[in-house]
Amino acid sequence: MFSRKLWIAAGGVALVFFGGLGVYIYQSEQSPSRTQSSKKDSNRLFENSFITSQTDKVEDEPSALFNDPAISQAWGLKKSDAARAWSITKGSKEILVAIIDTGIDEKHEDLHDNLWNNPGESGKDAQGRDKASNGVDDDGNGFIDDVHGWNFVGNNPKLDDNHGHGTHIAGIIGAEAGNGKGIIGISPQVSLMVLKYYDPKVPGADNLKNTVASIKYAVKMGANIINYSGGGTEFSQEEHDAIQEAEKKGILFVAAAGNERSNSDQHHYYPADYKLRNIISVTAIDPATQVLSSSNYGVDTVDIAAPGQNILSCLPGNSYGYMTGTSQATAFVTGAAALVMAHKQNFNAEEVKRYILSTGDAQTQLASKTRTSRQLNLFKALAILDQGVSATGVVAVNTQNMERFTADPNEKNSRAEDGVDQTASQMSQFGRSLINAMGSSTNKKTKLGTQQGTGEGF
Repeated sequence: MFSRKLWIAAGGVALVFFGGLGVYIYQSEQSPSRTQSSKKDSNRLFENSFITSQTDKVEDEPSALFNDPAISQAWGLKKSDAARAWSITKGSKEILVAIIDTGIDEKHEDLHDNLWNNPGESGKDAQGRDKASNGVDDDGNGFIDDVHGWNFVGNNPKLDDNHGHGTHIAGIIGAEAGNGKGIIGISPQVSLMVLKYYDPKVPGADNLKNTVASIKYAVKMGANIINYSGGGTEFSQEEHDAIQEAEKKGILFVAAAGNERSNSDQHHYYPADYKLRNIISVTAIDPATQVLSSSNYGVDTVDIAAPGQNILSCLPGNSYGYMTGTSQATAFVTGAAALVMAHKQNFNAEEVKRYILSTGDAQTQLASKTRTSRQLNLFKALAILDQGVSATGVVAVNTQNMERFTADPNEKNSRAEDGVDQTASQMSQFGRSLINAMGSSTNKKTKLGTQQGTGEGF
């Protein structure tokens, strides 16, 4: 009797042990951990945003500002106060945004008019042929017929998007406005340079090498902003140095914080975690301003949050659909940067970064998730530029015709009964906010971005 009970007890213990082990292994396989290192991670694959629905038509509900049918469906535009931002500026074709992604649908009705045209590969050559397709490196930059960008996977100018991710990101950043079709991008007037570094139909491609080559191309060809939605857990000195070269040229690098469900302060994710002055690391929020459970976060490594759940944008084949992830949030911030640069074209990357981070809306639920505890606010990022505040946070109190900044455009200018200028008070508060948002961390941890901990940083 005793031995039978003993065997039953032993069997029960074994069942619990091995059952628990099986559950642990299954969960480990289902939930990727950034403590794990793999060739896939080091190859800088794009973040696993997924299409939740797709259609070739969008609901016909015109907006008050534009006649694009789908603006009413775009909660992210409303949350980031895009409509009021567009009353200040809709962007500029002079601002060149390089999108390093899976390519683009060049013929998409909402994108083709905003594609960058390489001036050296546009027009007619001496024989009267179209430079965009004459098979000649007309501008001598080492790339033949790179009129809209370059495919670093196939080493050719064919930018076909075989996934949909790149087209979706391009739409968020710069879909055309007022054409009566589809959606509106954050910066509806912009020039989009397309750099393809990943293609799901080409297995075994060196995506990290293609990423570095894409960054170098963007720097060489004069991009103002680089949008990058990929990443991995492996530090790359070559990638770091390429972004640092962009920093020296005053180019902003907006990077996805990643969708690995982890704390970037503990498990670093590159290139978002390189400690370079021109990088903005972006995480994703839902309509309730909660960071998505799939998104990475970190009070030392992630700068700001932006809409990233069920975002409506362009897809290949002249269609539209919803995708979710930090990639989509990153595109929101890139679009914001394009608007700021269009409004103040003398600003470099560091100055644009300061404004975007410090003018976001502070949210308590983001206090343990991002460095600034803020979500993107497009209108404030632009309106504050007209209030006499320099890029360093210095307040020009005596600026002529300075309008009082307020979150409510209907609120009238006013002074306190004691004669204190409320405008000066609010601008002084903004200056302090700017310094606080961009100030050095009191945490004396080893700096990110270099293996030896001797890299750049605030």
